[in-house]
Amino acid sequence: MARSRTHTRRHPRSNPRGILSVRGGGFGFVQTDAGAYFIPESKMAGAFDGDLVEVAPLPPAGAKGKQPHQAGQGKVRACDQPAARIVRVVDRAHDTLLGRYEVAEPFGVVVPEDPRIPYDIFTMRADHPDVLDGSIVRVRITTFPSRNTAATGVVEEVVSAAGDEDGGVDLIVARHKLETEFSAGALAEAHAAVLDEEGALEAGYRDLRGRFALTIDPADARDFDDALSLERVSADGSQQAEDIPLDVRVVDGRGIKAAAWRLGVHIADVSYYVPWNSSLDLDARRRATSVYLVDRVIPMLPDELSGDLCSLRPDEVRRTMTADLYLDEGARLVGYALYPALIKSNARLSYEEAQALLEGTEGDASLVGRLEALSHLAKLRAAARQTAGGLDFDTVEAKVRLDADGHPTGIDLRQKTDATSLIEEAMILANETVARHLRAAKFPGIFRVHDKPSADSLAALVPVFQEFSWFKDIDQNRLVAGDPSALAQALECSRGRAEGELVATLLLRAMKRAVYSRDCEPHYGLASGAYTHFTSPIRRYPDLVVHRMLKAYLMRRPEKFDQEVAALPWIAEHASSMERVAEKAARESQELKMVEYMETEVGCAFSSVVSGVATYGVYVRLDNTAEGLVPLRCLGAEYFSYDPVLHRLTGQDTGAVYRLGQRLPVVLTAADPRSVRLDFRPVRVGH
Repeated sequence: MARSRTHTRRHPRSNPRGILSVRGGGFGFVQTDAGAYFIPESKMAGAFDGDLVEVAPLPPAGAKGKQPHQAGQGKVRACDQPAARIVRVVDRAHDTLLGRYEVAEPFGVVVPEDPRIPYDIFTMRADHPDVLDGSIVRVRITTFPSRNTAATGVVEEVVSAAGDEDGGVDLIVARHKLETEFSAGALAEAHAAVLDEEGALEAGYRDLRGRFALTIDPADARDFDDALSLERVSADGSQQAEDIPLDVRVVDGRGIKAAAWRLGVHIADVSYYVPWNSSLDLDARRRATSVYLVDRVIPMLPDELSGDLCSLRPDEVRRTMTADLYLDEGARLVGYALYPALIKSNARLSYEEAQALLEGTEGDASLVGRLEALSHLAKLRAAARQTAGGLDFDTVEAKVRLDADGHPTGIDLRQKTDATSLIEEAMILANETVARHLRAAKFPGIFRVHDKPSADSLAALVPVFQEFSWFKDIDQNRLVAGDPSALAQALECSRGRAEGELVATLLLRAMKRAVYSRDCEPHYGLASGAYTHFTSPIRRYPDLVVHRMLKAYLMRRPEKFDQEVAALPWIAEHASSMERVAEKAARESQELKMVEYMETEVGCAFSSVVSGVATYGVYVRLDNTAEGLVPLRCLGAEYFSYDPVLHRLTGQDTGAVYRLGQRLPVVLTAADPRSVRLDFRPVRVGH
């Protein structure tokens, strides 16, 4: 009798897994180890944007196995990714959501603010009868949606009341769970803090109150945590012993006699007011950074410190940690001294005021002379850093201008100037000097580390750059290996050309993020072998830690020093994470107000550059940095093929090409602040 066969698999089939990225049109994409998959709106299976999902490929359809899909309301077009359905959600990205509360007795329906989550959350109205219709709330999800059931949840918090004009920024604060209130203990400690000049001098602080110092910051700065001073210490190359203390550390083989300038970098001594494990310290450690939103600052420290005792305001004595940096005539560092001091700032300038003094002839001659000397030294320092392999990307910072009621009135663009550069170069040199000092002493600290880009990331740029004639003069192998001189050469060769923005954008995207680390490793972007953050302890917790470590080296180690050292790895990791959160929140708040501002420009034409290319359209960035989407359906009534290597879409009928970095005149068709979205269409010839 023949034995019957079973068709049971020896091993269960393994479906690909990846993170779901949902688009505004309701469809999504999942990047897996097996490749990328397109997920039609009907195959989402209750998954949310950001969820880790398991997918199963759908049967091929269409020409050459490509999956047709509907992108918005336009014509069906070909998608290069195969289609799949979501089998199950492996791990949820959201346990709470923010949304608009709508009364629908007996329910309170929460409509998610994130347009990528198309599922309403049902709550019981009786549980929170005081919540007004239209309020923004945080809801905890108790049941996720399925094919047969709706999502349910419980209201945890009212983020903003109905009709609150600041609700959009409040929503960003709530979404990122940013702390806005200080603990009672921290407030009490901040309120009790005092300067105590005499106590500082008795404890060994040097008296620099007679030295001329100035601050240069943005016009709207809330705190001033760094000041500069500059004096000649040698007019003819001869040493002046009274100007150069005996404890200066020599870093140049020629000795301190080569010094021509003493650049003083004076940083607010926050560590005096915020001892380890105090209530102030615990609050600051959790926050890790101040957050600079479009209409407010969420400070790391209470205002009694950040806006007063630790702020280097003009004509007020303040405690500082000072780095005296001795430079020769070529702006090379030949010696330095690090110590706590008392200073009194003599002048407070905005960047615009400092730039005007540098460009004009009016103003106090002594102040103008100092600024000109600082700017001269900064240019020499920047040139030396570039020669050493430092990379300089021409970036533009946009800041939305608001009126007294928080309504956007314009967009200001901030670019590098001589005034901003002289501050930047002084801070970079101080940060490098402190990092090298701690490294040489083999003393613990937190360092700023920046790895070079991966070879794979740079190799992916070669096919794009090979289309340009100047690339033949660049060593391809050196560029792929991350040789900074090869990258700088690509930036320089393309600068001013039509493809210049494309090259800069691609190289910038290939860069890795700088992070905090207990280990002192190189900073690739600055071409620095040792780098830390020492210059902003009011707003960055790692800087505060560096001040404590430096004091522990210079003075007696505190009682809990070992405890502080043991916490350094966690602090570095946490600070890196919170830095990303703060940057994202700040960017989102600017984008929100930018979209609000652009509402009045719907129907207007703009010059733009293609800043992103995807299967569903192209992203464009205007000259004012506002960014939005040109949907695929607006590019033409034809099929488009997507080339992810060359970052371009090509029309199969007309051969029309849309590629990253391309100039594209567009018309703004919609601006939706609720979804923080701008939609554009190309300007047609003859229209």
